[in-house]
Amino acid sequence: MKRLLIDVIATVVVLFLGMVVFAWTGWYPIGADVPHYSVTTEALTLLRERAISNASAGIKVPPLDDPSWLIRGGADYDAMCTGCHLKPGQASSDLSLGLYPAPPNLTQSNAEHGHAESKELTAARQFWVIKHGIKASGMPAWGITHDDQRIWEMVAFLQKLPDMTPIQYQILTGRSSNKTPDASHQGH
Repeated sequence: MKRLLIDVIATVVVLFLGMVVFAWTGWYPIGADVPHYSVTTEALTLLRERAISNASAGIKVPPLDDPSWLIRGGADYDAMCTGCHLKPGQASSDLSLGLYPAPPNLTQSNAEHGHAESKELTAARQFWVIKHGIKASGMPAWGITHDDQRIWEMVAFLQKLPDMTPIQYQILTGRSSNKTPDASHQGH
């Protein structure tokens, strides 16, 4: 038993030192224009999805059917999110093309993103991501500058966004379709 413990500790130390040497050499390509190896992508996707599911599990979703929430959430989405997450009728932006990992196109339904979860579960996950952000992804933590009410208003808007036409979006957000969204809002 003592020998097994020594072998396990030695293996952990060797693996740790190997990771330190690998990181120190700078061999891993970290440029946003070079995709991760598939095993890295799978590992990071699993980590992200499980972490968000775990962190959002206890969130109580309020009723999201107040029309005023939709209007206020739409204004925030238009000002802060369209540069990365797009708006109806927009296929890409300079930001969405230049970020890696690519931000999700929130004008698409959950099924198009590969998520088959309930609206309530989706709303809780969206709330958590908007509030806390995601490290090393370009997604800021808006909870630092926005209270929970304002974040829920954005979630209410996101619940309706995949079903909106470009005209409906323009009317709801009160923005001209030829205006460029301010992608630099709040340093994002």
